Amino acid sequence: MTADIELRHYTTHQAAHLRPLLLDVYAEVHAKAAETDPFCAVDPFAEGLDSWSARPGWSCIIGYDNGQPAGYAYGAPLPPGSRWWGGLLTTVPADTIAETGTRTYALSELMVRTPWRKTGTAQRLHNALLAPRPEERATLLVDQDHPKVHALYESWGWKTLGDLRPRIPDAPLFHAMLLNLPQH
Repeated sequence: MTADIELRHYTTHQAAHLRPLLLDVYAEVHAKAAETDPFCAVDPFAEGLDSWSARPGWSCIIGYDNGQPAGYAYGAPLPPGSRWWGGLLTTVPADTIAETGTRTYALSELMVRTPWRKTGTAQRLHNALLAPRPEERATLLVDQDHPKVHALYESWGWKTLGDLRPRIPDAPLFHAMLLNLPQH
């Protein structure tokens, strides 16, 4: 596959139209994990997708290679009183996790189909999703069973805030990470 990926930007207005594609890519990328891990099954992901894509400020980038979806990334700003930090197991100052609705963009999903891995596609999706964001920072969660993914995010400038277990059935232990975003 080529690294000549066309990036298309979407908002919550296109979410219903995108849903089948996003679910198909997810099912393909997580097929093996879903065989043994209920957290990786398509149905819980679909519920999460529906919740995320209905949020104000939701944005999505899909990368296409000759019409084929290579991968995508999406997220949304954290609202005031966000439940995002509810499962934080590491003690941090309260102001670190105080949300205003415009402070933090949560990168909820970033996935690349196998043929496009190790081509720079993940970083292009990541950068395209975050570049226009007006928030001061971004956050994401990395499964602690994936140290290579954690190291990749660190190489892109992300810093680990602490351990977090979402209050979602069968959720694994994650590293909560933060990235300062350029101010526009």
